[in-house]
Amino acid sequence: MFPHHREREQPIFSARAHVFQIDPTTKRNWIPASKHAVTVSFFYDATRNVYRIISVGGTKAIINCTVTPSMTFTKTSQKFGQWADSRANTVYGLGFATEQQLHQFAEKFKEVKDAARLAREKSQDKELANTALTIAAPQFSQDLSDELQSPPVMCVNGPEDKLFRSQSADITLSSEKERIKKMLSEGSICEMNLEAELFTLQDSNSKLVAALHEANANVEQWKKQLTAYQEETERLRDQVADLEAHGPSDLLKDELTQSLEELEALLKAKDEEIHILQSKKADYHEMEHQRDEAIHRLREMEMRNSDLERRIQNTEQNLSNSLEDRDRLDTEIQRAIEILDIKIFDLNDLRQSLVKLIDK
Repeated sequence: MFPHHREREQPIFSARAHVFQIDPTTKRNWIPASKHAVTVSFFYDATRNVYRIISVGGTKAIINCTVTPSMTFTKTSQKFGQWADSRANTVYGLGFATEQQLHQFAEKFKEVKDAARLAREKSQDKELANTALTIAAPQFSQDLSDELQSPPVMCVNGPEDKLFRSQSADITLSSEKERIKKMLSEGSICEMNLEAELFTLQDSNSKLVAALHEANANVEQWKKQLTAYQEETERLRDQVADLEAHGPSDLLKDELTQSLEELEALLKAKDEEIHILQSKKADYHEMEHQRDEAIHRLREMEMRNSDLERRIQNTEQNLSNSLEDRDRLDTEIQRAIEILDIKIFDLNDLRQSLVKLIDK
């Protein structure tokens, strides 16, 4: 895809991450843009002096973002970061496997943003210089333009074409090596991916468990407070009824009514908080289901690895037996050779004795 752009662009940095996009409706929730971790790369277009962030999942572009000086990459957690793309009217989020990968991506994002800012400033300075030169000496504008622009074009295009061809060859060779490695170690790679996914799920699960425990503790505390507030409300209502029966002053009635309204508002707020905490339990159960699935897949991979290890052990045992048989055969052959040498020596002595007898 993007053939006319990709021919003049070259990759300068790549990382693996889970890609998310902000929900365009709520602007609060994240929507996964890929089922698994994908490659997110920085590309540089030397012809237009433009930097882009590109990520492809399957046959479609998940991220196609031009880096501008106004963009900012923000770390929202130890393994997650985000930035806003005003042109696409969206916010991208990246989830990394380690904190170091997030730090490397953030540093490269800052470098690329600074480079884009310098490129824009140079472009603006060049436009101002060309404008001033045109106003000061319009009769020489064409000659000066030819003298100023021709050499840089020759200097840039030649090395860039060679560099791009070299980069393309390196990328092709690297991709072929990666494909071969992937074919040779499919089981190990699947296990590593499942372990990374399980680690991420365990991390999320531990956070959810801690949040759930805290929420349960808060719920119990709030239930106790709610019971106390309800008892206080009933007591105040009884006082209001008693005072109304005995004809209390209007000022005291207003104070009691105001206190009662405040307690009812507080009860309503606590009920809403309890409802929110109960809704979080559903997310926790869903994460538990995902964790169980990942554990099941990991166990299957462990069984496959155990089977492979057993086969390797059997092969090694057969090889060891074959080597022992060969050594034993070599020993027997050596012994037979020694016996044969002794027989030959005896026959030689017998021949010499016979020769002496014949000579006599």
